[in-house]
Amino acid sequence: MPSKRFKKLPENTRELAAESVDKLISVIKQNCTSKFDESLDLSLQINNKQKKNEISIRTVINLPGGTSKKVKVGVVCEENKSQDAKDAGAEVIGGDELIEEIKAGKINFEKLICTPGMMVKLSKLGKVLGPKGLMPNPKLGSVTNDVKKAVIDAKSGQVEIRNDKDGNIGVSIGNKSFGDEKLIMNFNAVIDALEKEKSNNTIKGDLIKQAFITSTMGVSYKIKLGKSI
Repeated sequence: MPSKRFKKLPENTRELAAESVDKLISVIKQNCTSKFDESLDLSLQINNKQKKNEISIRTVINLPGGTSKKVKVGVVCEENKSQDAKDAGAEVIGGDELIEEIKAGKINFEKLICTPGMMVKLSKLGKVLGPKGLMPNPKLGSVTNDVKKAVIDAKSGQVEIRNDKDGNIGVSIGNKSFGDEKLIMNFNAVIDALEKEKSNNTIKGDLIKQAFITSTMGVSYKIKLGKSI
């Protein structure tokens, strides 16, 4: 049974004409009637079914408006880079001993960064880290010698964008408490990242087929994109 709060929300919003995200944000915020700080989430469907191949997108972006999530970062590195990781705010730092802990199933971090020199050893733990989406990846900036920058990025608004087998992408652009300007900046950053991915792939037609925005406990609205991508 829908709650009294939910029954008060607008109905059949998906049937409404698409609107630009700057107009929808204020509407979404009005629908955030729960007691906690709801997140504003994008749901995108991309045109991943191409004649020659299936498009797979996986990238990270730094949201300029930041995020509300606190990420616990682990770093596998040589001893001479441990201080850089600590200074940047990493909570779990180590070398061979940390790899052994991970191998034993002790995983107390949400993001893992590794130096190239230690990646040879860590790569053997694909069966442990892979299913959890924690295996560091050079393309995503999590295999690097610049440990300090990687940790700062992970903690200051970096999010991963990836599509599932049906071409769906879900990503949060912030919370109700964020100013509209920050939310719009984050939205534009997501769209710009997808534009870049389109240019890196051979895609015919628009990359995004549909785009919706909703809040954690709210209803969704169709977004009118400012540019065709």
